[in-house]
Amino acid sequence: MGWMSRFLVAVGFLAFGILFSPETFGSNSSNGEYSSKLTIALRLTHLLCFSTSFGAALWVTFIGGIIMFKNLPRHQFGNLQSKMFPAYFSLVTVCSTLSLASLGYLHPWKSSAAAEKYQLGFLLSGLAFNLSNLLVFTPMTIEMMKQRHKIEREENIGEEVGWTKNRDVAKKNPKLAAMNKKFGMIHGLSSLANILSFGSLAMHSWYLAGKMNL
Repeated sequence: MGWMSRFLVAVGFLAFGILFSPETFGSNSSNGEYSSKLTIALRLTHLLCFSTSFGAALWVTFIGGIIMFKNLPRHQFGNLQSKMFPAYFSLVTVCSTLSLASLGYLHPWKSSAAAEKYQLGFLLSGLAFNLSNLLVFTPMTIEMMKQRHKIEREENIGEEVGWTKNRDVAKKNPKLAAMNKKFGMIHGLSSLANILSFGSLAMHSWYLAGKMNL
């Protein structure tokens, strides 16, 4: 099934869900008032964008990346990550922005309760951490990775799967050792920003769970 076919199927299921939602048949909300179409659209935007951000972060951080690392030659893994991470951080940035904007419209800061203000803060923090990765840490990490790959190819290493030969070679190659130190620092900051962004999303998921009335 091609990309467009999958997209159309997803849109079809979404349309089906909207058709059979309580609001479509004229049901009122829990407080006895009819929800406006704008409010429903903003809630849907917030939910879909948040769930996309959270799901993407969960998969890339804890599942997909680990599987690829354990099964691909190290240089191939790095090159794949250099293509995947900009797309991943761009997706999460767009979704986080829309999620934050929709929640901010539904719960303006001046009139919001403390709980909603905390959630706006969590989402804003997550967006900031993600932007730092998209605009600063990821470009630096990719550039340093390319430089390190060049040095490793000169030493005939980098195509191994699993445990790397880098550390043993770096003991005899000061240039590689220095590059490892720089790469490790920037990559560590990138990983920390990604974890903090995911943590902010996780805290918001707890808030959303408390709002559910199943």
